Amino acid sequence: MLVTSLSTADRNDYLSARMRAAYSFLREADLAGLPLGRVDVDGDEVFANVQEYDTVPADQKQMEAHRRYYDVQYVVEGEELLQYAPLEGLAPAGEFDEAADFGLFATPEAPSSVVLRAGDMAVLAPEDAHKPGCAAGAPARVRKVVVKVLA
Repeated sequence: MLVTSLSTADRNDYLSARMRAAYSFLREADLAGLPLGRVDVDGDEVFANVQEYDTVPADQKQMEAHRRYYDVQYVVEGEELLQYAPLEGLAPAGEFDEAADFGLFATPEAPSSVVLRAGDMAVLAPEDAHKPGCAAGAPARVRKVVVKVLA
């Protein structure tokens, strides 16, 4: 599944060499056995963040976005609700951290949502604000690998 605006679709190459490296990593690595934290795939161009957490109600989180990296969010275990919306026009909820390539934004009134279960992934471009880690019903434990791909 790829959900994007037609007006931004041609800006993103979802089959670039870096994206293919991310997909290969997700297919070939022992994702359940990786230690938590950063795992290098191709230096700062492609790397993974291995995370474990308990999901929370969506109203307890804010949208996030990145300027330099795509997120390839892959659920290894558990399930979560991921909300997303176009970044354009969203109010910042603080200063954007350039060094961390991370900013928080207000949630729009009607974000789109998808439930990601073990084996599912979502690819989010820099123009996509997103709110991962939301409970899809009752809070649940999730193990996730987020591969960061330089845009």
